[in-house]
Amino acid sequence: MSVVEQTDQTAGTAASEEFRPKILAFTCRWCTYTGADLAGLNRMKYPADIHLLRVPCSGRVNPQYVLEALQRGADGVLVCGCHPGDCHYATGNYYAKRRMMIFKRELEFIGLEPDRFQIKWISGAEAGKFRDTATAFCERIRELGPIGDDFKLEPSLGASVMGKGPKQAPAADAVAADAADAHEEGR
Repeated sequence: MSVVEQTDQTAGTAASEEFRPKILAFTCRWCTYTGADLAGLNRMKYPADIHLLRVPCSGRVNPQYVLEALQRGADGVLVCGCHPGDCHYATGNYYAKRRMMIFKRELEFIGLEPDRFQIKWISGAEAGKFRDTATAFCERIRELGPIGDDFKLEPSLGASVMGKGPKQAPAADAVAADAADAHEEGR
């Protein structure tokens, strides 16, 4: 059962309840996750609407994972990693930054508010920064409201947007059809 599905089950069904966003945070094992842990140890209060998913490095977060989280009902996604230059894997966060900045533009292209996705750099000693980031992001998602039913991806849309899906460009389909015809004709 996914984190989003668990949140759906525990959320109340009363219409008078305040909107509580479902937010997934991909957190770097070495820095941000440690910062979140420190925030908890220091009893700092941050919204319970954020669900942390620990990853080895922010550079390992594929934009397809973010699309999948949004498709499955997350109202916002946060990717957090080490500060640039402090990555335990040398250059992982540089790759993440480049990949995610391009991805943020793609979100706007497919019709989502780019503010539903953020990338932040938080070290293990910055518990206060983690708390502030989590709180500000939750507030922004509350302002935007639920993602709504208008964003229901077909199963292969995320893959095709990222260039990895089964859908091909029309030109590729035409080339494949010509190749099949040529093979049947014995050319």
